[in-house]
Parts: sequence; structure tokens; C-alpha cells
Amino acid sequence: MIVISVKETVLDNGLPLVRLGMEGTRAATLFVAFDAGARTERAEENGIAHFLEHLVFKGGQQYPTFRDVTHTAERLGAQINAYTTHDIVAFHVNCRAEAVMEAADLLTDFVARAHIDPDELDRERGVVIQEIARTDDQPPAVASNLLGRAAYGDHPLGRPVLGPGEHLESFSRDEVIAFRDRRWSPARGGAFVAGDLSRLDASRLGELLGRFAPRPEPGPAEPAPPFKRRVLVEERETNQSHLRLHWEAPIDPADRAQRAALAVYATLLGGSMGSRLFDEIRERRGLCYSVWAYGLAHVDAAGLSAGAGLDSTKCIEAYERIVEIVNELATDGPSSAEVARARSYAAGSLVLALERTSAVASRAADRKITFGEAPSPEEAVDALDAVTEADVQAIAGLISGTPTVACVGPHPASDFA
Repeated sequence: MIVISVKETVLDNGLPLVRLGMEGTRAATLFVAFDAGARTERAEENGIAHFLEHLVFKGGQQYPTFRDVTHTAERLGAQINAYTTHDIVAFHVNCRAEAVMEAADLLTDFVARAHIDPDELDRERGVVIQEIARTDDQPPAVASNLLGRAAYGDHPLGRPVLGPGEHLESFSRDEVIAFRDRRWSPARGGAFVAGDLSRLDASRLGELLGRFAPRPEPGPAEPAPPFKRRVLVEERETNQSHLRLHWEAPIDPADRAQRAALAVYATLLGGSMGSRLFDEIRERRGLCYSVWAYGLAHVDAAGLSAGAGLDSTKCIEAYERIVEIVNELATDGPSSAEVARARSYAAGSLVLALERTSAVASRAADRKITFGEAPSPEEAVDALDAVTEADVQAIAGLISGTPTVACVGPHPASDFA
């Protein structure tokens, strides 16, 4: 793996700045992120975090229009983008190392000094409503949104990041700015620059990041609700069903070692072509084309999710066998060979991902903002390498029973009772 040096400081406005130097690359990535994802929204605000993400690209003070922003990025040979999850909102620019300071000037201008022009707001709301409509036309995306609601109910973690279309139709400029002022606190955010830092002017970068206004630190998001099994089915007369399952993983999400053990467990269950689910559900029984499992962790809740896209006539058989496999692992535990393969595969996949500056910066942002951890990539790899067979057996023993279910297909909910 590329050797990555980590240096962290805190700027005058309270924004942490993390520099992650990577030898052997000519690229650099700058990330700016805040604890301002969908789980921090009030019920009537659902969708506003993602809408704000869209709006900032419409221009700032120095680059006042969308065309100015995009043409400048292209002139620099840079790629700009953003994303919103339940936990964070993040903006990033990837560029060659020689352009990193100009790219930082661009990103901090249109993100920190965004106009949020009323005319642009009205135009962009139509774009996001189309994005929501496109999602609603895609059964896999519908199933994933259903799973969030099945797992967390009406809690913010159970609401879709994009929000409902009727919310987008009503958001005013004042409401958008009020959300930004409430949640975009430098104390609950961070700036992360990864890659070749030889052209980085740290003093100038601090000045540019100073464009983010100091704001009071917001209160914590609403705590995650206790686990409750639900079954949500959107019945559609289709030939393919989209199945999603969720089990509570009663671990301490703040414990990196426990998260690593959950990742290894999820890998041996359904994270590779050598996993139990792939071998049994696809290869031996031919019930589906794709099947998978993954562990997920918010700051106060962790879980195991599994899913498959399959012939509707085979959906219930696959569901029952997936549940059986999880319960078999809880009772009998995985084999030593399974744990060894999954541990190596999980750690190897992370090492390969960390060859990219964007992956280094985004992982650091997620871990720092969500869990308050020192964002060291080497420590993340070391945590996976340190997982033992006993650690994975302990995780397997915690996850069992009948899961929460979400499904899109021609099935009544009683099929999953």
C-alpha cells in the first residue's frame, strides 16, 4: 500500500484540516464535509440536505454561475462532485497536483460562498424532482428505500435521502439557508486533502478554507431507534423480485475493532464470489444472478444487510435459505478457512481502494466526522488484519433470527411472516 502520512490541524474558524500525503501519485483530492446528512433533518425538511448539495454548484462570489464553476474545473483538468448520505454531506475536487491550489480556490468559493439564487432554486427543484421520479422507476432503488423504512421506521435514518417530491416543491430559500446555518458548523465538519501535497500552500489553503463561516456547533442528531422487525412489500407484477434483508448487529459502532469484525463477517457471508450466499444461493441453487451482504454502521446503530435480485418464482426459497444460512452461522460459527479468506479479501479490497486519492480522502472524512476517529488508513487496514476467528464467531453469534424485510415484486407481505 502507498505510504500515507497524516497531519491534522484546526483552523481559526474551528474547521479541522487533515493532510494525507501519498507518495507515488501525481493526483490530489480535496474534500470538505459536514455532519449535515439526511439524519439531521427535521421531518418536514426531509430532502433538504441533498437539495442544498445541488444548489451550491450554481455559483459563488468569484465563480458566480454554474458555467463559471464547471468551465473553470475543466480548464484545471479537475473533476468536481458531491454526495449526501444519512450521515454527512461532502463536496470534493480531484485534480493533478499542480492544480490543487486553484482547485481549492474554486471549491471553497462555490461551496462556502454559494449564492443560493432564488431563480436557480426554482429551476433546480425540478431537476431533483426528476431525480426522485427516476429513483421511483427503478425497483432496486425502491427496495433499498423500503429497507431503510423497514429497519428504522419513521426515524430520519428510515427516510430517503432524496426526500419526497412534495417537499422539494415547497422548500423556500430561507428554509434552505436556515438548514445550512444550523448544520454546516466547522466544528462538526472537516477538510481533507490527499495525494501529492508537494504543490500545497498550507497557509493559503487555510485562508481559502476560512471562507466557511464559523457557526455554533449543532446539537446531536436524533438517536437511532431500537430494532423492530417490519415487513414492507411494494407489490408489482414483475418477473424479477428485489429482496432486501436487515438484521440488527448489537455491537458498539464506535469500536473500530468491532466494526472490522463485522466487515469480515459480512464478507464471508456475502461480500465475495467465495462467500456462503454466493456459493449457495447463486452457484448451487441457481436462484439469482446477484446476491450480497454488507455491514453498516452509523454512530449509534449497526446492522447487517443482505440483498438479491432474482426470478420472482424463486424469491421465497432464496429468502428462507438466506435466513437459514445466517442462523447456521450464529449456531455453528464460520470455519477457520472462511474467516481467513474473508479477512484477507476485506483487507486487500481496502488496500486496493486506498491507491486512489479520492478514496483516501472520503474514508478519512467519513471516519473523522461520523466517529471522531483519527483518519489513518493504515490503522483501518491493521484493524482488519487483526480480526481473529473468535472475533468473527462472536459477531456471528449476535446476528440471528428473522430479519426485517423489504421487497419489490409480486408477493404479499405474508410470504415473509
